[in-house]
Parts: sequence; C-alpha cells; structure tokens
Amino acid sequence: MKKVIKIGIPILIIILAAVFWWRYYFVFGEGVKAGNLNFVVRKGYIFKTWEGRLIQQGFKTPTPNQMQSNEFEFSIAEDSLAHILERYSGRFVELRYKEYLNAIPWRGNSNFVVTEILQVEEPTDLQTLPY
Repeated sequence: MKKVIKIGIPILIIILAAVFWWRYYFVFGEGVKAGNLNFVVRKGYIFKTWEGRLIQQGFKTPTPNQMQSNEFEFSIAEDSLAHILERYSGRFVELRYKEYLNAIPWRGNSNFVVTEILQVEEPTDLQTLPY
C-alpha cells in the first residue's frame, strides 16, 4: 500500500501539472488582427491587467436579420506594449496575438493575448472630407 502511494502521488501530481499547463499555457493559435483600436484600459480587482478592444471592418450576424460590429477583445502581455497602444486609440492598427485555451487572472480576462504591434496607420485627414 505504501508503495502504491509513493508511486501514485508523484504520478498524479505530474498528470495534474500537465493538464494545468495544457489548459492555461498551451498556445492554441497565433495570428494577426487589424482594425480600429477602440480602447486600452488597465483593470481588475486583485490582478490589474491590460485589456483592449479592436473594432474590425464589416459586420457579423449571429442571428438572422440582426447586425453587430466585429469586435476583438484582447489582453496585453507587457506594460510597455500597453502604454504604446494607449496612445494609438482610434487609429487603425495591426496586432499579433496568441490564443490560449483558457484565461488566467494574472495574464488577463481574454484568451487572446497581444504580443506585438505590427503596423499603425495615421488617421484619415479630416480636412479633405466633404462635411
């Protein structure tokens, strides 16, 4: 019985650690999203994390006869990246992100974590608009 416990407990710990890693640290996907940066905010009760929203072009329709904007909500990995993105609110940006299977409170509220800013376009010159 003692031998089963001596072998069983370490195996159980290894299995639980592997499941935890797979659910929270395994990178399920990577990609690039582009759109107008709506906001970047630091929030949280215990773990203060950087969160943001990107409004993409086009519309999605989850149910017939309804329209909804295409929004990409994400967390930001590094403070320095978040401070840069704060200044680009309202501009068209391209962001590289990693998708995890589940969110962790200290990493952010979203499964999508932005890791890099690829491109920022200056806003359209408002002087040339006919209005």
